[in-house]
Amino acid sequence: MRRSSLPAAVFNVAVARVAARRLALLCVSLGLAGTVLAQPATPDRGFNPEVFRDWVQMRVGSGTPVYWYAVGTVYSSPSGQPLMRMEGIDAARLDTTLSTPVKAHQLSRKTFVYRDVQSNAILREWQGKPLPPISYPYQYITYELRGSGVESWVEQGAGARVQRIGPGTDIMARRIGGTLAFSAPLFLDFPLRDGTRSQTFEHYDFFDQSAAKGLKHPYQISWLRFGDLPAGLGKGVMHMVSWRVDRFEDLPQSIRDYVQNEAALWRDPPRDMAEIRRLQQPAGP
Repeated sequence: MRRSSLPAAVFNVAVARVAARRLALLCVSLGLAGTVLAQPATPDRGFNPEVFRDWVQMRVGSGTPVYWYAVGTVYSSPSGQPLMRMEGIDAARLDTTLSTPVKAHQLSRKTFVYRDVQSNAILREWQGKPLPPISYPYQYITYELRGSGVESWVEQGAGARVQRIGPGTDIMARRIGGTLAFSAPLFLDFPLRDGTRSQTFEHYDFFDQSAAKGLKHPYQISWLRFGDLPAGLGKGVMHMVSWRVDRFEDLPQSIRDYVQNEAALWRDPPRDMAEIRRLQQPAGP
């Protein structure tokens, strides 16, 4: 004979009633009787049309190329030992044919080399293991104003490895006196070719000090990364500071020499979306 499910149903109703009474007593004890627990509100990220315009102007300019120069150090963790230096550039431009007052299209590429802590010579290997530069032939990034926040998407890679990463919604804008600060945390978790996963944390702090008079470099970044280091060095920390210049000729000589001699593609940002779509195609045989 099939057993009736009625006893179980009655039991479930009884449990629910007991839970409801307990919740009511808890609300009374906390002074919450007669109120409804509110759902978490969407946080105010500090953006409005004016702040968004300032963000875009700082990050990518108004259509002509801009160059972010970066320099810093790679540390082992948890010892804190400096292992090598880093130096590089991010060359970017705003695609004015696609951008609107509420959505910006950034066309950019970046490359970074490792340098010896003492001699500043470019490191090509570490203890017999190759140490290639960090190089992105392109990155296509969009920023869209949505309420008090910004939604970002990033495209990178080629062929079957084209990635579209997003949406990123964590950029926070804050005013600190005459400085406009933008903080952007980034948590990454993606598979590698060897079957392992890359799990890293990065944090970008942008500082717009264009309201101050007499600053040579009013646009600045502090960047921090924790994760796997290259050449099998285990977990570690990378940190760089960066500032923007508006001409390739205004970059420090050391990075100009590297780009001109070994990385000519990074002399300028991508010209347009057609170039980016070409770079996304699979490499030839």
